[in-house]
Amino acid sequence: MILTFDQAGDLLDQLAEGFPEALFEELNGGVNLLEDAVPDLEFPEGDMYVMGEFCDNLLGRYINLYYGSFAALAEKEDWTEEDWRAELRQTLSHELTHHMETRGGLHALDDKDEAQMADWRAEYENREPDEAP
Repeated sequence: MILTFDQAGDLLDQLAEGFPEALFEELNGGVNLLEDAVPDLEFPEGDMYVMGEFCDNLLGRYINLYYGSFAALAEKEDWTEEDWRAELRQTLSHELTHHMETRGGLHALDDKDEAQMADWRAEYENREPDEAP
């Protein structure tokens, strides 16, 4: 099932309302759902997508979630509405954790993400050419 951009936005709004307000403090750019699909260029085309990111730059602190990335995986993996809910919630939670760690001067999740990406890269490099991802 592919939710429309508006349906995904409404669902994301509902999910965000379930998080404590304190998690959004100093997130002056808010949480944004963008239409883009963002493939991870370190992997074969269509195998890995960036679902979201926490940004801390001259424009402020904000979270971008990429509808197109969610939609691409939803089509590939035949998601249900519950899958959309779980993936959006997990990604929002992940990016809020980056935000909170940045506020506290921590980087444990960054380290975990880096290790996980290294594991995935190694897995892709060691797979047989005809193996599906």
